[in-house]
Amino acid sequence: MKFGPLPLDEAEGAVLAHTLTVGDRRFRKAHRLDADDIVRLRDAGVETVIAALLEEADIPEDDAARMLAEPLVSAAIEARAPSTGRVNLHASMAGVLRVERTVVDRMNAVDPALTLATLPDYSNVQIGQMVATVKIIPFASSRRALETALETLKTTALQLFPFRALQVGLIQTDLPGTKGSVLDKTSAVTAERLARSKSRIIRELRPAHDELALAEAIDSIRGASDLIIIFGASAVCDENDVLPAAIRQAGGTVERVGMPVDPGNLLVLGSLDGKVVLGAPGCARSPKLNGFDWVLDRITADIPVQAADIAAMGVGGLLSEIASRPHPREKASSRGRALKVHGLLLAAGQSRRMGPSNKLLARMKGKSLVRGCAEMLQQAALSGVSVVLGHEASMIREELGDLPINFCENRLYATGLASSLKAGLRYMPEGTDAVLVMLADMPRIAATHVDRMIDAFRDAGGTAIIRATHAGKRGNPVILPRALFPEIEKLEGDTGARHIVESAALPVIDVEIGSAAHLDLDTPEALKAAGGTFE
Repeated sequence: MKFGPLPLDEAEGAVLAHTLTVGDRRFRKAHRLDADDIVRLRDAGVETVIAALLEEADIPEDDAARMLAEPLVSAAIEARAPSTGRVNLHASMAGVLRVERTVVDRMNAVDPALTLATLPDYSNVQIGQMVATVKIIPFASSRRALETALETLKTTALQLFPFRALQVGLIQTDLPGTKGSVLDKTSAVTAERLARSKSRIIRELRPAHDELALAEAIDSIRGASDLIIIFGASAVCDENDVLPAAIRQAGGTVERVGMPVDPGNLLVLGSLDGKVVLGAPGCARSPKLNGFDWVLDRITADIPVQAADIAAMGVGGLLSEIASRPHPREKASSRGRALKVHGLLLAAGQSRRMGPSNKLLARMKGKSLVRGCAEMLQQAALSGVSVVLGHEASMIREELGDLPINFCENRLYATGLASSLKAGLRYMPEGTDAVLVMLADMPRIAATHVDRMIDAFRDAGGTAIIRATHAGKRGNPVILPRALFPEIEKLEGDTGARHIVESAALPVIDVEIGSAAHLDLDTPEALKAAGGTFE
């Protein structure tokens, strides 16, 4: 490949290195010049262009990227169409990603022009999430380098192990003074964790916290359960403590007590009748990521977990702090800055399918639909809340006027959703790192759902798109990082951010929030079914 300044007489068929504007014509970067282009450029007085002239042994960037991606495709991993020398690979089902680092390293060592980036080994991924990306740096690859790279990929580099839906038996031991509300919350959090694999709790027992009672509970629940999870009322402090001793008493074996992941140190790994028995650490009562998640995801993806596997989790095992821990490991640095996520409530639509009434003013549980959504966002860990007004703006403003929120008016609301998104982003406060976009007709979205999405965004370092899902299907709301704001400005018509989410180079992290992610009220029938009325 010849790269650099080229006289026009030699530039036909060359690929432009930079965008070039000539009169009313704009030649984009990577445009391949044809004979008509050369004439137009010469007439405009252009004598040379900075371009790449491909030779016979060169493979164009998109073709090279597609060829490199092909060996990485499987029933669980799909490749998107190549563009500008890049092919993104996405999960076609939820599961756990295995990455063979030696293969990836060998491929990346072939030629700096050929690159493969992946998520970390053992990543939990949801349907549609990007798991890897192939990028060709220049405008073409040499055939020899590409053939060498393809040779390295004959050994499997990526595998996605799909989740299995397991029948789970849950046991929580009880001591005098144990609050029932704590046990109830633990059940709910565990059910949500299991939902990402479509597993479910089929039976729950709450015996006394002693070896015999717990052993009897394990024995009574073992038959119907594919997996048994046990939460002890008191933390495990020895391999002969109540929880591991009860597993042995029930006829099982204990393979390991403790893991080098924090939070998550006090996990117990056992087995009974060929099934896994997990003693959950106390931190697993919280929905925040901890070592229990790592082990649970592997089990539900049918990846064997043995004592040696847990012993190997120490590198990377220092996870983010849980705010509820009684003795935080280290106070937060005053020099750090929490990522700011601003809430954007879209309330400008005409709701034509609802008839003559404005659906956002329909009453549910004593308050209007739009007010319920706005108050919910105020309760979440957002840096602020803005509402986009449009259709019947004065009525919506009056409904929300006493709330400490910002208003921005979209006078082009009749053109569709894109105009509301763009109007809202133009009012984002300085220092906003991302925006949580929510429709104002989703009454089941709770502040806890929003907080989980914000946690996921911050855990990802502010570099990922966060999307609410239900049973693996995409829904709303969605968190869009600031890096995508310029792309949103290009949207037109009744188009939301879905295309941007699916085509962006940023990873997409799905957060399972249940049926709330899909319930929006567009028709009188849907409103009535949800318990709403017009007074």
